[in-house]
Amino acid sequence: MSDAVLFDARDDGIAVITLNRPETRNCLDQAMREGLRDAWNRFEYDPALRVAILTGSGDETFCAGGDLKEMVNTAMAAPPRDMFALPYDTVELSKPTIAAVNGVAYAGGWMIAQACDLCVASTTAKFAVTEVKVGRSSPWASPLIHMIPQRIMMEILLTGKPISSARAYEIGLVNRLAEPADLMATALDLATEILSGAPLSVKAARETVMLSTEMGRSAALKAARHVSEHCYNSDDAQEGPAAFAEKRRPQWMGR
Repeated sequence: MSDAVLFDARDDGIAVITLNRPETRNCLDQAMREGLRDAWNRFEYDPALRVAILTGSGDETFCAGGDLKEMVNTAMAAPPRDMFALPYDTVELSKPTIAAVNGVAYAGGWMIAQACDLCVASTTAKFAVTEVKVGRSSPWASPLIHMIPQRIMMEILLTGKPISSARAYEIGLVNRLAEPADLMATALDLATEILSGAPLSVKAARETVMLSTEMGRSAALKAARHVSEHCYNSDDAQEGPAAFAEKRRPQWMGR
């Protein structure tokens, strides 16, 4: 792993991935991009890890976006399709992810926070899609239409104006708010709530949400039934009701 991105594989099944270049506002330079790709792949292929939390080091910046100096030096036009390691897009992931936004999340910082399944934000965090301010574009923002209302999305993209974490929570971009000192604890609590569920049920639930986002009602129902078959036929599907009837905690096996 690059020291630009720290990886903490906890014993409880949670991976904490930290952008670790506060002196450059955690911008997505080459070292950061390579470190993120390695971190996501390590998370995906470690069977002991079930949920990942992505955060930034320092108190002021989650990620300020792409490396503008690199763009100037390379005369970058459209970035390569696989330039950024985005969960569920350019990186194949099958497990839940949480963005713990500790500060500024601008441009590419918004992009990687948006790519995660869930978002917890500090009360001091700010979000902005600033591409219109620097003559760039934000095609990656298109999935926002499934997260926030159209007119709000339009204003955010057309103006490039930052919004507070409170506003991000109000419009549905953020799941939970926390005081700065409590951010990681809040993210870990959310991850722990996910871990309490049966692994195959969590996997099927996540796939159901994504299928519902991509498809119409009838097609999504059919596809969701299909992805749920493995869950229904698992040992855990018998363990859950048995544990409830016996008034004990279930012992999930993930099979």
